[in-house]
Amino acid sequence: MASEIVIAQTTVDDAERAKSLAGGAVEIQLAACAHIDAPFSAVYRWKGAIETAQEWRISYKTTLDRLPELEAWVANEHPYEVPEWITLPVTGGSAAYLSWVVEETHPQ
Repeated sequence: MASEIVIAQTTVDDAERAKSLAGGAVEIQLAACAHIDAPFSAVYRWKGAIETAQEWRISYKTTLDRLPELEAWVANEHPYEVPEWITLPVTGGSAAYLSWVVEETHPQ
């Protein structure tokens, strides 16, 4: 079952927007839960310039089959022109937790 679970991550430059992106995905059951990391400094190159910004990372726990819909939803709701979107496979974990992720992302 672990191979069915993924963690998808994005970042955003506003705490309220992070809460909205996290809560919205959970509310419509595209993710079982989402964690928002405390603000951190990001340094990146954008359109030829080095930028520094404060961002919040959102980590969604979801299933592989729900991932395309979650990605499309986040892209539609996200304020960035090119939002970060990274997925990580879950290779292990508590059977009870992994089952809960599946149950929460597959409404009856």
